[in-house]
Amino acid sequence: MNTSNSSSVPERLLSLDFFRGATMFLLIAEFTQLFSHLYDPSLEGSVIYVIAEQFHHHPWNGLRFWDLIQPFFMFIVGVAMPFSFASRKKRGHTQAEITRHVLKRAFLLLFFGWALYCIDPGKIEFRFQNVLAQLSVTYLLAYLVMKKPARFQIIFSLLLLAVTEVIYRTFPVDGFNHPFVANENFGTWLDLQYGGADLRGHWVSFNAIPTTAHTIWGVLAGQVLISTRKANQKLRILIIAGVIGVVAGYALNPVTPIIKRISTSSFVIVSGGWAFLALAFSYWLIDIRKRYKWSLFFRVVGLNPLFIYIFAHVGGAMFIETIVHPFTYLLFGWMGTLTASILTSAIVLFLLWYICHWLNKKKIYIRI
Repeated sequence: MNTSNSSSVPERLLSLDFFRGATMFLLIAEFTQLFSHLYDPSLEGSVIYVIAEQFHHHPWNGLRFWDLIQPFFMFIVGVAMPFSFASRKKRGHTQAEITRHVLKRAFLLLFFGWALYCIDPGKIEFRFQNVLAQLSVTYLLAYLVMKKPARFQIIFSLLLLAVTEVIYRTFPVDGFNHPFVANENFGTWLDLQYGGADLRGHWVSFNAIPTTAHTIWGVLAGQVLISTRKANQKLRILIIAGVIGVVAGYALNPVTPIIKRISTSSFVIVSGGWAFLALAFSYWLIDIRKRYKWSLFFRVVGLNPLFIYIFAHVGGAMFIETIVHPFTYLLFGWMGTLTASILTSAIVLFLLWYICHWLNKKKIYIRI
């Protein structure tokens, strides 16, 4: 695969802003409890309930739409890297300065990821299962290999999956040598060693290693999009990569089950395939078909992704909800508690979006 770059940085990739914005919009929607309200047992059997189920993680072996959101986010970060670093070089930054920026950003992502766990329980807790903490590892590893040829990057990413597979299948400690059983696998054992195990949710910190493939594949996609190829050639490469990933991932399921909570190799491959296809669709719709105007709704969220994620996570969504709640229940309480709750969440989500819209209008972009 030839990933030669153009001599200058191309115009802003609006499809990436759209893809990132749509992903972040769904992430902040989770903090409003909208998906939880729609998944209410009283709605079981309805179309709404069936759709809402796709916005909750699969309990173990299987794949739902919501299981793709974190891979999308990590993939998107990789796509942005070639554009970001090319822009910095154009502004006169040296490679050493870019490396220092990467190290600083990786540290801050790790810090924020760890700090979010301390905020929720109100105590110091060393856990690294959330997306920001994991991203600090995948971002750094992807940067270290992104200057290598595409073939090397692909082999390196697959090697990470192979090493993960071997470790899970051969780990010798009694009680933790069942690779695909919840809380009886290498990932859980590793987290128990530093007191950061998530025994109820079954998430593991070691996920950062296999999911590094998502960020590396994102870098490869970004290198394709920043190259001098024609738009249709770029689109074809993204679609082919996506189809290969989806088919291969599902085909591996009987051998290695698709489990998001421990990021099995089959899960990483199938979700990576869907990430390529989602990017291909965004690129076709926005940068090829030029559907700019309506996509602005999501793009404004994609311009301040880290800010709105952290803001919503640390209590911003809850704070807005406490203001909105009395009014919505006063106006819509007669329709029932569930309906009032759904409307409250929808209004909170709109206000979170409006914050992004306001920041964009003021040309305020908060980044690390």
